[in-house]
Amino acid sequence: MNYLREIILSDDELRQITGYTQPAKVLTELHRQGFWRARRGPAGVILERAHYQAVCSGTFGKMPEAPRPKVKPAQPRWAKPA
Repeated sequence: MNYLREIILSDDELRQITGYTQPAKVLTELHRQGFWRARRGPAGVILERAHYQAVCSGTFGKMPEAPRPKVKPAQPRWAKPA
């Protein structure tokens, strides 16, 4: 499991970054700081080291916006179909 240290940040590193130990507060603070890929896992909060480094270096911006759905305008039921 030593290879996981290279991939994800440890609980101690997350505590140093956020100042919190409670997973809900850690996750909220990480999202506030721009680490939008942080998520809850079975053993606590997961934050990939590559994402952390990219956000800190400024090479990774905000969370990409999802495409907006195309919505047809509502037509009254009594209107004749076009």
